[in-house]
Parts: sequence; C-alpha cells; structure tokens
Amino acid sequence: MKRFYTKKLKLSFKIIAICAVVLGFIFITKKDITKEQQAVPFIWENATVYFMLTDRFYNGNHTNDINFNRTKEAAKLRGFMGGDLKGIIKKIEEGYFNDLGVNAIWMSPFLEQIKGSVDEGTGVSYGFHGYWTRDWTSLDPNFGTKADLKKLVQVAHEKGIRVLLDAVVNHTGPVTENDPVFPKDWVRTTPKCTYANYETTVTCTLVENLPDIKTESNKDVPLPNFLIEKWKKEGRYEQEQKELNNFFTETGYPRAPKYYIIKWLADYIKEYGIDGYRVDTVKHTEESVWQDFKQVCDNAFTYYKNNNPDKVLDDNKFYIVGEVYNYNISSKQYYDYGDKKVNYFNEAFNSLINFEFKWNATQLSYEELFSKYDTILNNELKDYGVLNYISSHDDGEPFDQERTKPFEAATKLLLTPGTAQIYYGDETSRPLKIEGAKGDATLRSFMNWEFLKNDNTTKEVLNHWQKLGKFRANHPSIGAGHHKIISTSPYIFKRSYTKENYTDKVIVGLDVTKGEKEINVSNIFNEGELLTEAYSGKKVEVINGEVKIDTPYTIVLLENNNSK
Repeated sequence: MKRFYTKKLKLSFKIIAICAVVLGFIFITKKDITKEQQAVPFIWENATVYFMLTDRFYNGNHTNDINFNRTKEAAKLRGFMGGDLKGIIKKIEEGYFNDLGVNAIWMSPFLEQIKGSVDEGTGVSYGFHGYWTRDWTSLDPNFGTKADLKKLVQVAHEKGIRVLLDAVVNHTGPVTENDPVFPKDWVRTTPKCTYANYETTVTCTLVENLPDIKTESNKDVPLPNFLIEKWKKEGRYEQEQKELNNFFTETGYPRAPKYYIIKWLADYIKEYGIDGYRVDTVKHTEESVWQDFKQVCDNAFTYYKNNNPDKVLDDNKFYIVGEVYNYNISSKQYYDYGDKKVNYFNEAFNSLINFEFKWNATQLSYEELFSKYDTILNNELKDYGVLNYISSHDDGEPFDQERTKPFEAATKLLLTPGTAQIYYGDETSRPLKIEGAKGDATLRSFMNWEFLKNDNTTKEVLNHWQKLGKFRANHPSIGAGHHKIISTSPYIFKRSYTKENYTDKVIVGLDVTKGEKEINVSNIFNEGELLTEAYSGKKVEVINGEVKIDTPYTIVLLENNNSK
C-alpha cells in the first residue's frame, strides 16, 4: 500500500511538473506575444493621422440626423448630412483605419453647435463642420452622445489608434435668431481682422458675425445667462458650478473667458482619456494662452492616467498640434506676422500643421523633398514636428485637386519625414470639386464609400495607400528617422531610427524597373539576412550585399523579417 501511494505521489508530482511547464510556456508565450506587439513604439513624429469631418464620414445613426429644428434648405454642402460618432466607431471596429496604417484619428469638433443658420453670401449654412460652438460642455446631438464618445475612445485604443479632438478657443459660433451673442465681457464683435500685423490678426474677429473670445483678458466674468438657464433645465447647473469652483481654486486662474473654455476642453481628457488636441486658429490668439492650455491639458492627462492605469497605452505625453494658418516648415520655429515673430512651439505645441508641404510635393523631386524635411526636422525642429497634408477642409489649393495623381500623392505624403495627415477621401480620390458648391464647401463632400464598392481604380488607389501606410506604421524610421540617399538611378534611399534599445532601418526604392531588380543593401542589412519586400510580400535573402527581386511594381519596400 505504501509503495502504491509513493508511486501515485510521484505520478502526481510529474503531472504537476508537466502542467507547470505547459502553463509556464503559455505565460511566457503570452508575454512574448505582448512584447512583440509592443516592439514597434508609437511615435507622434511618425504617426499617420486620419482627419475627418465628423458629419461627412459615415452615418451610423439615422435617428439623429435632424435636431434643433435645423430644417431650412442649406446651400450646396453647407448643411448637416448625417455623419456621426457611431459611424466612425463602425469603421474603427471594421478595421478600416488599421488596414490603412492609420494610428491616430482627428475628428472635427462635435461639441454643441449654434442651433440656427447663417447666410454667408453663399446661401444658408449650418454648423455641420463643428467650428461654431455654442456650449463647450455638451455634444451636439447631430454628432452623438457622450456615451458614443466614450465607446469611440475605447474601441480606438483597443485597435492601437490614438484620438485627437479639435479645440476651438478663439471664437464662439455666429449670432442667429436662435443663438444669443455671448456677453460683452466674453467677446468682441468688432473690428474685423485685416491681417496686416500682429494686432490686426489677433485682437479682432476673423469674419463678420463670428464673435471673438477676449482671450487677452484676465478679468473675472460670470457665466453667460443662457448657459446657466440651459444647464438648469438639464439638471446639471450645480455640478458644473462645483467643478468650475474646484478648477479655479486649484489653478489660481482668474475666471476669465479663456480659462473657462480651457477647463471645459480639459474635461474631455480627464473623463475620456483622449490623446491629444488639434488646436484651431492658433495665430488669432495670444501665444501665452497656448502655454496655459498645454499646462492644463498635461495635468488633465496625468490625472486620467493616474486614475485609469489599466487604460494607459504608453508613456507618451499629451499631444498638441496647432493650426497656425500659413505656417511653413521653411520658417523653422517661427511664424512671422510682419511686425512680430512668434515661436508657437515654445512650451505649447508639439507640432504645427505644415501649409508648405503641398507646394514642396509639387515643386521638388523625391530626393529634394525628403532631404529638405530630414535636414530641418533633425536640426532646427529637433524634438518638435510638423503635420504634412495634401488636402484639407479649408485649403482651397490642395495638391492634385483634380485627383489625377493619387499614387504620387500617397507616396510623397506617407514617405516624407514628419507626421502625415490623411484627409478623409485622399485614399479613395474623393472629388474636391463639386458642382454647385462654393468656397470651402467643395472640399467637404460626403465620403465616397460607393467608389470602393463599384470602381476598380479606386480599389487600386486604396491598396497603394494601405501598403505604404502599413509600412510607415511598422517603421518609425520613415517619419521620425534619418534619411540618406543610396543611389540616384534607380532612386534608392535608406531610413534609420534609434532610441535607447530600439533600432529600425529600412531601404526604399522608387521609380525602379518593373520585373527583376538588383539592389545593394550592404550598408544597412547583413549578409545572409532574410528580408521582406513589403509592397509585394515577397521574401528575399541578402547575397553578396545585394538582393534580387522580381515584382511587377516600380516601388520597393525592404524590411527585415522581424518587422511586423
């Protein structure tokens, strides 16, 4: 009997040992997988940001298409068309952005807009674009609910996608029959900006009937009566007042208009864990405002991370990119008003939107373009960045407005050093000229999803954007690394990025010969190393410092096989 129990005990120990090994393998494997998934760090300077007008991207909820009796017939493309947060959520869940290599999305503002309409000389216009704010603490029902926003951030983060909201501090929405003007201690309604110098760009209204927030003021002002009445009807006045009292007590800021708005915008960080803000009309507001904005946003992001440790994606700081209209990368750190130069990077912005890129993409060769950006970003703008784009919601002179060069547009945008911004529909050649639409409305048509269903050329264009986008997402060296030309004909270059224990290196060939190609890779890849040509998916080996590859494409994207 004793021998039996001894054998049984030994057998039990063996079973336990085997289970421990198996479980240990599972745990180690899971740990290794997690480590592998995190092997490519997210770096804002290499991010691909997808910018969409919330109302124009995808309609996920038809029941919220009309609110506040917005039923007047609007001018062409100047009314609400139904896009909403649920529509964006649907496309995130479907993997549309991941397939495109997008790792950050920026949505036009979806806060409560003016209820009425205006006639800007082009017919009736509503605040579908989101830049005519009425209440910074509420979401406009046309766009969705706070529950929708919470889910959007959640599903985006689950897919490894950061979320940028759009901050408007400079102005309110226009005054209409349904929308009162903010009090005189909050806004000015004259004079209209002439843009001749600093003062006539900042202390003025952008256009007629767009009340300008008195952001220069540090005077205590009470809340507007219409907001008080609104919040009381909604049953949240006491809570809003309590939060404001806490904010002003903790910060010591005066109850000036700018600080109310900054507080309200920071609440979206504290409550939802958004990753950054794109800031509107930066140059029309005193630069000191943005330093205060950054401080409050940073504190709010720290608060969110401390209270939601299980939802923290990485150790990146809160990201703020500014729209200083007509800023260009050639100006390095400064924007010139004519009578004054301002450094908006200084203690405020991680990056600025680069209005020069579209011209550079038109006028410069690949090498001239890539070398120019590499030189500036690794010198005068080191530790800062620029956001490059080929089209946007308010630039009437985009690169390739006729959409005749969609492949070149993708190649130049996604392979140029710096952060890349895809404007919704760049990847599907969404038309930028719409008959009957006037002014910037022609840039704001609904996303052309039907093209992807019915047009093979559009599918080919999207496929090109997807291949380049995924390659970029997998390689920080593309946007954040160092560029060096290898050969002129065929045009071959390398990119490399190193930070701490992480290194990334790739070789790219553009306008190379279709069919069999021989490429010297000896100065970046090792003899015998197995590589993947990411555009075709083919595997190749480095032999005598070269790779031979036969593909029907004129583009080569070489990475080692450890790349995701």
